[in-house]
Amino acid sequence: MQAIKIKMQLLNRIKILSIFVMLFGSKGFAQENNPNFRPPNVVLILADDLGYGDLSCYGQKYFQTPNIDALAASGMRFTQHYAGAPVCAPSRCALLTGKNTGHATIRGNKKANKYGDYPISVTDSTLAQLFKEKGYATGIFGKWGLGVPNSSGDIIKKGFDVFFGYYGQLAAHNYYPEMLWSNNQQVPISENKRYRNTIYAPMMIQDSIIQFIDRNKHQPFFLFVPTIIPHAELVPPDTLLTENIGKFGQERPYKGIKTMNFATRFGAYGVQKNPKAAFATMIELLDKQVGEIVTKLKQEGIYDNTIIIFTSDNGAHKEGGAQPDYFNSDANFRGYKRDVYEGGIRVPLIVHWANKIQAGKSDIISANWDLLPTLSEIIKVRPPEKIDGISLLPTLLHTAQQQQHPYLYWEFHEQGGKQAVRMGKWKGIKLNVQHPLKTRFELYDLENDPSEKIDVSSKFPEIVEELKNILQQAHVPSKIFPFKRMD
Repeated sequence: MQAIKIKMQLLNRIKILSIFVMLFGSKGFAQENNPNFRPPNVVLILADDLGYGDLSCYGQKYFQTPNIDALAASGMRFTQHYAGAPVCAPSRCALLTGKNTGHATIRGNKKANKYGDYPISVTDSTLAQLFKEKGYATGIFGKWGLGVPNSSGDIIKKGFDVFFGYYGQLAAHNYYPEMLWSNNQQVPISENKRYRNTIYAPMMIQDSIIQFIDRNKHQPFFLFVPTIIPHAELVPPDTLLTENIGKFGQERPYKGIKTMNFATRFGAYGVQKNPKAAFATMIELLDKQVGEIVTKLKQEGIYDNTIIIFTSDNGAHKEGGAQPDYFNSDANFRGYKRDVYEGGIRVPLIVHWANKIQAGKSDIISANWDLLPTLSEIIKVRPPEKIDGISLLPTLLHTAQQQQHPYLYWEFHEQGGKQAVRMGKWKGIKLNVQHPLKTRFELYDLENDPSEKIDVSSKFPEIVEELKNILQQAHVPSKIFPFKRMD
């Protein structure tokens, strides 16, 4: 009798535990009650001006990216993913704040002073600040572009413990700078004085990345790597470039700036006799550096508990001698950097988490502003209110029904002003927003015309009207980045 009683008590306890697990999730419950549980590290790598077709796992044929491909092969590769904007600063703002450019503080590239760019607002909560709430060590290595020291966009004020790299975008045009920043302190690079190309900044920054992992291997960390590769100028180290010279047919030399003083070097692009070989070499170097990060994580025994995310800030560029048409960098999509056509905003996204994310691909329509709510859900921190992103965790882990975006929205404040919206298979584009007499609206069916060759706006007036209403509703006016009427 006593044995039956004990058995019934045990069954009741199992039943209660089962209900608890169903309500709160078996993995989370088991982990948080495990004294050895450690939240996952996150490594977020953001390439600069990398086109959708610039990785071999996305179709590149002229060179290979084996380390990034390996992450894609054992992780999840997204096929309909978008950058926050077609240029640098607003795209980074969207990624870090979870807001599209209709709501974000930064909606264009705007210089603050010689050191950097217009700052994000003091009220903007960044992804790094959310990680700090959960006790993570945080570091950023590469290009910031969202403020200057001691402004509201000061990197240290925005949740990062350590920073090494370029504060501003113009300085990041050059790969052999005369100085970089360590937190808020300038670090002179005397070897590059008098316009000598001695210390290659991406390699110097890579050393700091490996050191950050080494210092924080025993605690959870968020590592943000906004690399400057493959942004123009097209200048890899000569020792690496030599291996690719002659591989890509006849070269069209880029004249650039031959004799550079500080004023011209700061933001200007240097001479490149072999721009195609230089571009391929830079992508190969980026891939090599991704491989070095993976190797370091494995060496320290933390690879399996690290989420690795790879994406780009916008589409392929045509600057500094770059020839995206030769490499098919836009993967047959229309447009380049600064366009709101697919070639300017559709980018790779690879998410890898060993033993958690099943290998495969996803066709969900997503954007870089989804990364903040996704990572917030993973580390169990409440995201800021009034963001535009949705969590992609159900897609990554196949745990629940995935929420869908009703639409994605972009605006761009150069070249007369541009807006774009994607709603399901439909893509609406409004050009010359600031010139009412020249304004035009285009409509594309991306399901049947992913290259946006056929404007079907005349055939579907009801869809045009619906998308025009979305463009109007999604744009919240900004005093800093207004759409000025220019008759």
